Amino acid sequence: MGSEVWEAGDAYEAYVGRWSRGIGPEFLRWTAVPAGSSWLDVGCGTGALTSAILAVADPADVVGVDTSEGFLAAARARVTDPRATFVPGDARSLPVPDRRFHAVVSGLTLNFVPAPERAAAELARVAAPGGVVAAYVWDYAAGMELIRHFWDAATALDPAAADLDEGRRFPLCRPEGLRTLWAGAGLDDVRVRSVETATTFAGFDDYWRPFLGGQGPAPAYAMSLTEERRRALRETLRARLPTGPGGAIPLTARAWAVRGVARHAT
Repeated sequence: MGSEVWEAGDAYEAYVGRWSRGIGPEFLRWTAVPAGSSWLDVGCGTGALTSAILAVADPADVVGVDTSEGFLAAARARVTDPRATFVPGDARSLPVPDRRFHAVVSGLTLNFVPAPERAAAELARVAAPGGVVAAYVWDYAAGMELIRHFWDAATALDPAAADLDEGRRFPLCRPEGLRTLWAGAGLDDVRVRSVETATTFAGFDDYWRPFLGGQGPAPAYAMSLTEERRRALRETLRARLPTGPGGAIPLTARAWAVRGVARHAT
């Protein structure tokens, strides 16, 4: 299988970036962070959550951090508000001082960070006392339907593909894992909830084309196949996906969100 590349901003947008924009505003309202706060967006990607922070939360400033220079370039091009800045950095060793931000958030990133316990500890470290630390991840196990349908079709044709399925690989795509992670980072008042958005595709080509971009586990798997096997996967998906009026494919995407509060110094 090809590597799970996360670099090309346009390919990521076509695959899942566009759908993450439906999750961000509701997630941010749930965090209940006051206007005029300083925010850190960890794993900012192409700037979807940063844009939502600027639009919904009225921040004093927001810093986006990501390991991918390709994503950072896309974020800088898309987000031109002077309150936003983007810097390279790893979630496991954030390039910011202790207790710097009133709100520290991460969208759709934690499942892809090796040693997520270190990342959660870092998010807690840079939050001001009483500050909010929150994140959300796709429910790959069941509720992220566009990817769930893909792996169900792939494993029907190739049982070995089950080992690559994010729903099996990522324990943080379930609420219990997120709650345990946040409590282990020393955060108080830990809460978990689901957030859903519609992901309606105009037709089968609109659904299938992003899997040819190579961004993420499922597209990387699709592009590792021979042309014949990829065609078989495509036609299996075409037969399995629900179809609405005019050929539209009505799906939904569910994320699990977690929120905690940074402790005051003792």
